[in-house]
Amino acid sequence: MHDDVLSELLRPLWLIDIFHSMWQAGGVWGVKGHDDNCAIVHYMVERGCVIDFGDDSAPVELHEGDLAIFPHGTAHTFAAEHGARTTPLSALVPRCDPGGSGSGVVRVGTPPYRTRMLCASLHYSATGEPGLYQALPRIIVLRRHMLEGEPLLLRTLDSLPSEIGRTAPGSRLVTLRAFETVFVLSLRIAMEELAEESPALRALRHPGISTALTAIHGSYAEPWTVESLAREAGMSRSVFSQVFRELVGEPPMRHLTVRRLREARRLLADTSVPQRDIAQRIGYRSQVGFHLAFRKEYDMTPGDYRTRRAVGTGTTRRHQAGHRRARQDDAPRSAGPGEPPGRFPADHRAEGRTPAPRGPAG
Repeated sequence: MHDDVLSELLRPLWLIDIFHSMWQAGGVWGVKGHDDNCAIVHYMVERGCVIDFGDDSAPVELHEGDLAIFPHGTAHTFAAEHGARTTPLSALVPRCDPGGSGSGVVRVGTPPYRTRMLCASLHYSATGEPGLYQALPRIIVLRRHMLEGEPLLLRTLDSLPSEIGRTAPGSRLVTLRAFETVFVLSLRIAMEELAEESPALRALRHPGISTALTAIHGSYAEPWTVESLAREAGMSRSVFSQVFRELVGEPPMRHLTVRRLREARRLLADTSVPQRDIAQRIGYRSQVGFHLAFRKEYDMTPGDYRTRRAVGTGTTRRHQAGHRRARQDDAPRSAGPGEPPGRFPADHRAEGRTPAPRGPAG
């Protein structure tokens, strides 16, 4: 397996907002969450809970020290036991007590509150979400013994409950980077330990397909064809095409097109990049071909997209300025996002719309 495939997969995935909270629960309790456009993290600090998606799938038990990642923010309940009566997440969010910079403390159930769970919502930009990321399973569960094989992840998780309550200089930025680390290292463990549970994870572990994915995501501007990608993967054309579709969920050239056009959206959001240069930078030999592909994918021209992004960014900046003033005037209600936007896995400022802060992850 190419050792950089995960970095190339996550490189376009920009973290633009975060909310984290410490949950304390007691008695028989339950919380019903909702679908959200973010990745959600649940880390069981003390005791455990049961996760249920409300369908025919079996409940998932989390024990002390377990970590659950929801890559797509899929709606679920988490409770003391299966079938427990639940409270809507939206009803609990307003009850958050100030718990430090950018965090909240939520209590549910009845005293004594012996169950403790660290939760986080990681909001990323849909502009950069790679196609393979969308194919990840709705939940990835890492048991305590798996975390013990990744000392950096385990130390980060065990340090976060005390860190998120601090008000020391830079604490919000430290917390933001820590949750980035948790997210990336969790996916790395999933690739190594849970590949058989998901076609997308198997694709990242497959020697040939992972090599092709690294080429597509890292060198998307190259004039790739199915034949050249198959050679890169060390596979015959027919076998490569079949296995790629089975594991990734779409043909190789479709995956390449989506990667190129997502990069085009990122470049269009950056007005310092001349629009005439974008087609060549993402691998198109002609402006016409780029315009046709972009319009087919997004139902608008590249120029229209840039204009709309520019208008939306201006509106968002005014909203953010007002939101910052509101937080300063009413600090006790603040449970705002972390420090300025980050990026997976490197530190780059994300362009585009930043969503308003959300309540604790559910």
